Amino acid sequence: MPEEAADIRRVAPACGTADIRKGINGPAMIIGDKYKQNLFEKGTLFLFCGQRSDRIKGVLWQGTGFLLLYKRLEEDGRLSWPRTTQETAELTEEQFHYLMLGLNPLDPKVRDVKPGKFINDCAKQRNFPFVFCL
Repeated sequence: MPEEAADIRRVAPACGTADIRKGINGPAMIIGDKYKQNLFEKGTLFLFCGQRSDRIKGVLWQGTGFLLLYKRLEEDGRLSWPRTTQETAELTEEQFHYLMLGLNPLDPKVRDVKPGKFINDCAKQRNFPFVFCL
């Protein structure tokens, strides 16, 4: 977790799926227009899940600008994401931690996930600086 994320006091998932292809502006419009939330509430991390449920994007106002967080789960990874507003309104610190680990925040069981094709191909060619090939 980045040091800047220490400012997080509240984690608010946007229930359902969202178009997360846009930078900060797309999620910002959703926060204000659809959920009627204050985007500039310092310390509130708004989370969005993509259509395939393998990526989340977070937007956090820090008082001087936005922090954009992005997590992509690899090949078999899928997020257990609230689909209706009745499912959840806020995540606890522990649930957020589970989510960042790629676990279901409500049922944190470890599941095996395979690295994606890109990582495997790079590792085979030994040209990816962050993959150690033995």
